[in-house]
Amino acid sequence: MTQLIFLGPPGAGKGTQSQKLAQSLQIPHISTGDILRQAMKDQTPLGVKAQSYVDSGELVPDELVQDLVQERLGQADAQSGWILDGFPRKVSQAEFLAKLLETIHQAGERVVNLDVPDDVVVARLLARGRKDDSEEVIRRRLEIYRSETAPLINYYRDRQKLLTVNGNQSPEEVTDALHKVIAF
Repeated sequence: MTQLIFLGPPGAGKGTQSQKLAQSLQIPHISTGDILRQAMKDQTPLGVKAQSYVDSGELVPDELVQDLVQERLGQADAQSGWILDGFPRKVSQAEFLAKLLETIHQAGERVVNLDVPDDVVVARLLARGRKDDSEEVIRRRLEIYRSETAPLINYYRDRQKLLTVNGNQSPEEVTDALHKVIAF
């Protein structure tokens, strides 16, 4: 069973690469953003709760995101494996996930860190041309990533679950590198 968590700064290619890999492995690509949007669209009890935070411009609390992840990992298509993209974002969420996976007998996850230098990330995100992607905003997002999410790299390295892939190469080369590191 393949269970992968994708880490990396914004613009590292996590979404693109994790979707490609999920397709080739025939397992679900689970993006917390997608789960959230789907739950709100379907008006599930958790989706309705989440909608109230979104409507008031607040971040959806960790507990609610964790409940959504727990619900999603319990679905039938996730029993043969999954790729998590966008969760966990901090060590407390990683600890929650570790306990959850033990409880549902799915422990054995590995973590792929797409390593990309900040200057490359800034250039990639500026090239996307989104209105909200000014260099200042992008650098601020990188600061938040480094302070909140980057500690996960050490957390998973300490548990011998970390696989690092150079994300500063062509998408095809990154895909090849991913296939090599998860093949072992």
